[in-house]
Amino acid sequence: MNLDEVCDIPDILREFLEYHSTVRGHSDRTVSAYYTDLKILLRYLKRRRHQVDLKTPFSEIDITDVDLDFLKATKIEELYGYQSFSPEMLGSSHALSAASRCRRTSSVKSFFNYLTTKRHLLETNVCQELDMPKRQASLPKYLEESECEQLLNACDGPFALRDYCILMLFISCGLRISELVGLNVTDVYEDHVRVLGKGNKERIVFFANGCREAIDDYLMVRNDEKVPDKDKNALFISQKNRRFGVRGVQQMVESKLKLAGLDATRYSPHKLRHTAATLMLKNGVDTRALQEVLGHSNLNTTQIYTHLDNASLHEAALANPIGRKRRAEIEEDTE
Repeated sequence: MNLDEVCDIPDILREFLEYHSTVRGHSDRTVSAYYTDLKILLRYLKRRRHQVDLKTPFSEIDITDVDLDFLKATKIEELYGYQSFSPEMLGSSHALSAASRCRRTSSVKSFFNYLTTKRHLLETNVCQELDMPKRQASLPKYLEESECEQLLNACDGPFALRDYCILMLFISCGLRISELVGLNVTDVYEDHVRVLGKGNKERIVFFANGCREAIDDYLMVRNDEKVPDKDKNALFISQKNRRFGVRGVQQMVESKLKLAGLDATRYSPHKLRHTAATLMLKNGVDTRALQEVLGHSNLNTTQIYTHLDNASLHEAALANPIGRKRRAEIEEDTE
């Protein structure tokens, strides 16, 4: 998001967003989520403290005058109230999902941590004792190996090799959809791809022979003659001769799921990422190596990841049975 065009937030919030955008290198999507969550927080606090007319539409509450004194007055009970508040709740029975409450709480914690430990504008952090909402644990949905083969065999038409290659990268390597659409031709090497993950962190993801074959087959037919210069290096090209975008990939995956006779409402590109992780774990991959492959990074695991060598990561790719299979083998197995 372009923060220079944002004019409905106070300076202190703008500085926080700029910090995450420039210093922390977070994606536009992450910064936008912070912007939305914290804008709702400040409007909620103003309304709760009766600093605005209750008849004022929530979306029209002015927060540009919020200053440090206003934030210093924040109490933990206000933040607990905010955890489950949603503008849609006003006058309705709308309930905020557990995932939304957790994301919102993370945004608040990050904001007050910034004010306390980065800017030293607050002496105490009101969020220090703020508990995260409890989320019901659920197992991620994933495809079985035979269902993966069904899906891969559903690729047909003029873009069959491109779509097969995309699905193979999802199922074999566990890429995020944002990572896949961001791939360039120059990111592909003999047995691995260079991926730009969350927080603009680069990592190497290895692949096995079946995935290598899928990439080679696609590159042989990939045509960038009509592609504008800015997209010529994009690995995956859309029907409109542009870099294949997130929505296009989502629609392609949904279409192939339906063609394969699989429930398109249960699966998505992210579920294919879960599938890759599950297949690797089922075939003996160490969980620490798997976390490195998937690009998961947090304070508790980063040091462990730095001790893993490329051999361990390569073993993770080779352990995925789908990634080892050639196209002819998959076709033969499903006949």
